[in-house]
Amino acid sequence: MVSAVSISGRIPGRRLIAASELAVVVLAAVVLVAACGGAPPATVRSVASPSVRAASAAATPSAAGTPSRTASAAPARVVSPGLAGTYGVAERQMTLAEPAHVGVTGQHLGERSVLTLIRYPVARGSSGSWPSSGPFPLLMFAPGFMQCSDTYEHLLQAWASAGYVVASVDFPRTDCLVGSAAYEPDLVNQPGDVSYALGRLLALNAHPHDFLSGRLNPHAIAATGQSDGGDTVAALAADTCCQDRRLKAVAVLSGAEWPPMPGPYFTRGAPPMLFVQGNADTINPPWTSVQLYRADRATRYYLDLYGADHMVPYTGDNPVERLVARITLAFFDRYVLGQARALATMTRAAGASGGLAALGSGGGLPPDTG
Repeated sequence: MVSAVSISGRIPGRRLIAASELAVVVLAAVVLVAACGGAPPATVRSVASPSVRAASAAATPSAAGTPSRTASAAPARVVSPGLAGTYGVAERQMTLAEPAHVGVTGQHLGERSVLTLIRYPVARGSSGSWPSSGPFPLLMFAPGFMQCSDTYEHLLQAWASAGYVVASVDFPRTDCLVGSAAYEPDLVNQPGDVSYALGRLLALNAHPHDFLSGRLNPHAIAATGQSDGGDTVAALAADTCCQDRRLKAVAVLSGAEWPPMPGPYFTRGAPPMLFVQGNADTINPPWTSVQLYRADRATRYYLDLYGADHMVPYTGDNPVERLVARITLAFFDRYVLGQARALATMTRAAGASGGLAALGSGGGLPPDTG
């Protein structure tokens, strides 16, 4: 059975986004197949055939900021591991059936359909084959309220083209498809959705003869998200209700503490964290990121984006988005892959940004932070 899925950006409630900042995109048709036998009880209900796309940082952006769905892969070249553009990128879609359970607030939750889009590195010029190198580190990505992962296409492509498998979770009650039925209070259940999806991917990685078999490094996992997705991964990193100890690093992109989360933040330690924030953001004001950044004295970084709003730093192909891609990638390289030199890359990229941004650490804030 084949089903077409149309995805379009919409205007969220609490975190209002100008419609002009969003692009309408359409996903390819999804081919439904059964999950492999012997996998854990929850099933993978649909998997799409991979669609190979160029994923070089040098790829030509499409008109009007709409992500290009097809492009020619650039010629193979010798590059250092962890550099955007090292690989081409293909994608595969899964719909995971999260079993009914009791949520973190004590609410009984029925089965949740968790749409997960996997962008993964491929050998350049291939039709979707995994490269001979690997296994690969894994990034879990959480979109904002009434958004789907394609809103952030260029950013996610940059990470995947550097050798990360990027798994984007489109949430069942707050993604771009639900329209007027969007229910933002369900954010309290979204960390559980991400953890569930992560567990399923790792189970498939360990299962013989699966698409993911042996492709993921279970000891090299990070999470990142934007806006309400940033709130989601902040809870995964630091809230006692929802902490996922499998995460080696977390990047919060214009996110905050979500008050209805039932546990306190930063009382049981948390992995290294990077907070990215526009100082002209009126939807997620800078103080909300500063609150998280200064909550403890562990390994913390604050990337202040001067004059940036809520969405532009993470969408389309623009100088601020490219800077965010470089610095977040260096952060993951440092704390997920253990590349010591990546810390200098973070500092150098911010310092050479031409006034676009400044990087703080250890509780210190850059000048002019809002």
